[in-house]
Amino acid sequence: MTAPRHVAVIDIGKTNAKLALVDLARLTELAVVTRPNIVQAGPPYPHYDVEGHWAFLLDALVRFHRDHHIDAISVTTHGACAALLDDTGALATPILDYEHSYPAKIVAAYDAIKPAFAQTGSPRLAGGLNIGAQLHWLFARDPGLKERTAQIVTYPQYWGHRLTGVTATDVTSIGCHSDLWNPYAGRFSDLTVTLGIQDKIAAVRRPDAILGPILPAIAAATGLAPDTPVCVGIHDSNASLYPHVMSQTGPVSVVSTGTWVIVMAMNTDAAVRLDPERDTLVNVNAAEQAVASARFMGGREFEMIQQGQGVAPETQDIMAVLDRPQMLLPSVQSGSGPFQGRQMQWRGGEPGIGTGQRAAAVSFYLALMTGTCLRLAGGAGPTIVEGPFARNPTYLAMLQAVTGRAVQTNAAVTGTSIGAAMLLGDQAFPPRLEQVETALPLDRLRDYADQWTALVATQ
Repeated sequence: MTAPRHVAVIDIGKTNAKLALVDLARLTELAVVTRPNIVQAGPPYPHYDVEGHWAFLLDALVRFHRDHHIDAISVTTHGACAALLDDTGALATPILDYEHSYPAKIVAAYDAIKPAFAQTGSPRLAGGLNIGAQLHWLFARDPGLKERTAQIVTYPQYWGHRLTGVTATDVTSIGCHSDLWNPYAGRFSDLTVTLGIQDKIAAVRRPDAILGPILPAIAAATGLAPDTPVCVGIHDSNASLYPHVMSQTGPVSVVSTGTWVIVMAMNTDAAVRLDPERDTLVNVNAAEQAVASARFMGGREFEMIQQGQGVAPETQDIMAVLDRPQMLLPSVQSGSGPFQGRQMQWRGGEPGIGTGQRAAAVSFYLALMTGTCLRLAGGAGPTIVEGPFARNPTYLAMLQAVTGRAVQTNAAVTGTSIGAAMLLGDQAFPPRLEQVETALPLDRLRDYADQWTALVATQ
């Protein structure tokens, strides 16, 4: 297949659904449209608005193709999500929101069958962040569901299936703390047999494989050529990682930021040191390699603290926070991350909502949480920041201070869409990285970080 020029990327994040059109030759985005990913309350339970997303995506595909021409389609989505299809290919049940909580009795029953961390690299997470826990709860609440389910696909491939009619799962999504995959052996875990789904999970494929051409009905609805290829697709954090999988040979740490901040340490042996009690885990990258990782819900925490009143801090705001010092201690979102179960605290006084000092303090907090995750994952080499936090110079300065290593940012607007588009490329494109330089006093930032770390140790 000749490498396409313009790749439409379906990007379903936890906060927003997007369609981006990537110029693969220039690794730039020609157009981006977004839609809030608002969870439907029910019935029968909280679930994703896939029909609303589908209408939005089809409309955007029409416009992008009319204005720029689309050669191929790639898909990337958040993890911890699977779709259960019946024998007609329709949903056997709505796609469950992973933040939904289950009764204590169900949680205990699942804990009794969950495979050991040593087998899956997948810690016990809250709600349905383990796909296995979702499936266990769904089958328990609806005894006929398992029989109605013909195939189970991970979330990127749900959209791929709607485009092509072909089913699959991809190794990065099934390997994303699902409890269903053994990342060391490259095969399903024992849980698939325990749940009785070993013959229902669609074939696991690499994200860069071609799933198929679009269906005739999609071509007719959008104007795209009937032979437009759709690749298998990829977990969004791994989409951010993909350019570095293809171009980096030495140790490097990639920080994918969005609703979640996902830290991934490549080309290290840190997996053996991971602590499942601190939200560390093993991801599987697009090359089917185990990657030591750690994470916290940084984007969600930023929104909770700023309350929609964020401003960019001035230098005097930053220095005032350092002088006082004003510190936010973990955790703003206590159900995940390296300090689970702890309640946030302000030390040195809480800055007012909408002030530059509050913006500086929360940026420092997010960088220090990221630094903690890097340490837990055994991060080494330069730290490459992708996504919204790559545009926060206060965060980047503190991250450089706390790690003592170079920090770089990706020049792309969103690393996920560029990485997902690159699945359809025929060569490795080294990302355009920019070295972070700061005029802030690194010694003052390190002193602040040391004080924060000492306070967290005594919480």
